[in-house]
Amino acid sequence: MTVSLHSARKCVLAAAIFTLMTSLSFTASAGTEAFKSGPIIKDYGKIAEVNSSLVIPAGMKFKVAFDLSSAAKPAELNRSIDTLARFINMHVAAGVKLEDISVAMVVHGKAANDMTKDSVYQPLNAGQKNVNKDLIAQLVKHGAKFYVCGQTAAYYGITTDDLLPGVEMALSALTAHAVLAHDGYSVNPF
Repeated sequence: MTVSLHSARKCVLAAAIFTLMTSLSFTASAGTEAFKSGPIIKDYGKIAEVNSSLVIPAGMKFKVAFDLSSAAKPAELNRSIDTLARFINMHVAAGVKLEDISVAMVVHGKAANDMTKDSVYQPLNAGQKNVNKDLIAQLVKHGAKFYVCGQTAAYYGITTDDLLPGVEMALSALTAHAVLAHDGYSVNPF
């Protein structure tokens, strides 16, 4: 039986596409399955076990500030807020004591809406409840700090009474970052 060069190329190309598609779908499903609930905030901040070569020094104290300016879509959890839960969960799972982890989130722009009670949130979001409130409450319970930019709040008409419990008002996001830096917080770059 004679196989033309054109037919052979088609077979090789089909096999390559099949192999690529099979490996991509395996990678995609393996990726999500690698993430499990963490030890502190169980319903949020899922983490994967990692064999890291970067050693966390014994007794290291983490003081990290995060910046948030993008709001989540109505009825969706803000993934950037979930990052704080993931940060806490992964470091405790890696052996860092909870009391050695301090996280803060500086909130400005449209994200300020994600820090508000349902009475403020719902009219601006098609009647949807603020699904971020439970996560924020759990983070506050574990020591996370939230600072809403007062300049943003003034622009959007948000008062301190409109904020979720544990969320504080700062003079500005610029001020909050400066004060946190003065207090030894590093800024998470993403």
